[in-house]
Amino acid sequence: MPSPRLVFLDIDGTYAFHGAVPPEHVDAVRAARSNGHRVLLCTGRPRATVSDRLLAAGFDGVVAGAGAYAELDGEVLRDETFPADVAAKSIAALDRHHAVSLVEATEAMYVRTEGREAMDSRAPGSGSSQEEVWRDLLAGRRVVETFDGLAFCKVVTLSADVPLSEIAAEIGPEVAAVDTSIRDLGRGAGELYLAHITKEVGMRAVVDRLGLTAADVVAAGDGPNDIEMIRYAGTAIGIEGGHSDVLANADVVVPGPDHAGLVQGFERVGLI
Repeated sequence: MPSPRLVFLDIDGTYAFHGAVPPEHVDAVRAARSNGHRVLLCTGRPRATVSDRLLAAGFDGVVAGAGAYAELDGEVLRDETFPADVAAKSIAALDRHHAVSLVEATEAMYVRTEGREAMDSRAPGSGSSQEEVWRDLLAGRRVVETFDGLAFCKVVTLSADVPLSEIAAEIGPEVAAVDTSIRDLGRGAGELYLAHITKEVGMRAVVDRLGLTAADVVAAGDGPNDIEMIRYAGTAIGIEGGHSDVLANADVVVPGPDHAGLVQGFERVGLI
């Protein structure tokens, strides 16, 4: 493949282990960039919860909101939100089923009082394996009285009376649901998003801006929202124990971030 290449890294379960980034991964990103490659984070998190700690290695941009948002060299290339009518219909359906919802926007993750209380009751204490994840979530949180009028790209539910997939079907074909990648949440937890949005959509915005093609792309991921990303990339790195469709479409499979597996991945695909 030609060099330089464009590298997209999922965060949770790929670049970070329970929200904590191994120093070896920081070094690998810096080495890849020093070799002329461009490296971006590509996450289901909203931009508001991609903390400075996660960005400390130095990145050329961020794809967030599972593809709804894309940023390159500090320029926002796309920032798509639910159409107002779909947003209103979605919130109404979630409320009918007593979903505890976290509404994800670029600038913040909005919660109402019940969401704040649910987050506070689930947030782990110091020393927990999930401490870093929750630190980012709480830092990006903003408490509001109502979701009316908010522009958002995705909704995370901590619980609901019925599976989130049933609520999505009730709302209509404009939306879809997936199990959340954040562990330790309650029954009915998941993510509600615009059905046409995937990480690939955000990646394409960056690829097109740089005048590149999918053949120039390296992607690394593990979860169900990484499937389209992995399929799109010219070279794909899967993480051991990841979703079966991710592994089936990966060119190489490496250990998880608890074993600093991206170092091996970067070496095997020629980034470092």
